[in-house]
Amino acid sequence: MTLPRSFRFSATSLQDYVDCERRFQLRYVLQVAWPAPEAEPIGEQERHARLARDFHRLVHQHLLGIPADTLSASVHDTDLHRWWQAYLAFVPTFDNAWVMPEVSLSIPLSKCRVIAQYDAIVVNAKRTDEKGMAIADRPPLLIIDWKTYRQRPSRAWLVRRLQTRLYPVILVQAGASLIDRARVEPSDVEMCYWLAEYPHTPEVFPYDAAAYEADVEFLSALIAEIDERIKGTSGSSSATDDVWSLTVDLKRCRFCNYRSLCGRGNVAGPFVDYVEEIDQGQATADQTGLDFDLDWGQVQEIAY
Repeated sequence: MTLPRSFRFSATSLQDYVDCERRFQLRYVLQVAWPAPEAEPIGEQERHARLARDFHRLVHQHLLGIPADTLSASVHDTDLHRWWQAYLAFVPTFDNAWVMPEVSLSIPLSKCRVIAQYDAIVVNAKRTDEKGMAIADRPPLLIIDWKTYRQRPSRAWLVRRLQTRLYPVILVQAGASLIDRARVEPSDVEMCYWLAEYPHTPEVFPYDAAAYEADVEFLSALIAEIDERIKGTSGSSSATDDVWSLTVDLKRCRFCNYRSLCGRGNVAGPFVDYVEEIDQGQATADQTGLDFDLDWGQVQEIAY
């Protein structure tokens, strides 16, 4: 078994491995296409995924300079309209900053390549008061990730997501040119999850040196473990000889399209559960299926 030559680790692929090693193996190593739906009814699942893509497209085009009125004329769905109007009310927050949409950055980590596709990076200009003293109300680099979760995820759940750990690490190591500096300090970075259904209360995560060092250590060990595991099975006579461990949390299987292949059910979980938080917002072992995150890290080219 081996990964494709073009493969780059991303937050999504690493999350797959942490959630279920077998899912990572099937999806990325064996590249098994299994046509089972993630949730039922499939029509509602597809609608939510389409709206999430449409929202990201609208924001991207607006940040590139297309007038809001022009884009608004193409919005006909009521949910999408609500998200879009909430975004238009939020984006003036960055009138004095440089907002870069869809930024792709990649770094080497544990002899592998890791990629992050940022929805937006806000470069904040230095601000001074009337005496010329610096006003440090915002970090130089702010990561914005647009989320269309139906229900608000708990902060504890977001803290555990690999995206929350990986995106700041990559920006620290590869973002110096964005602010015309020799290097980016961890304290220069902040991450913000902007929630379309809760636009006035985004989840913001400051960063510091201690968090950076812990994240680099954790991510490096995780990637090295996966890489060594793949190399260790590359000589198997059959790619199916070595079956990686399945998750012990069967809740995750309800919304995994490989459930029937793994003998863990033939019926997808209900969509109403797929988009709702487990335990009504309390931190639990897992809160899977809160959104349809597009794995831009594995996409070679996006055409709008």
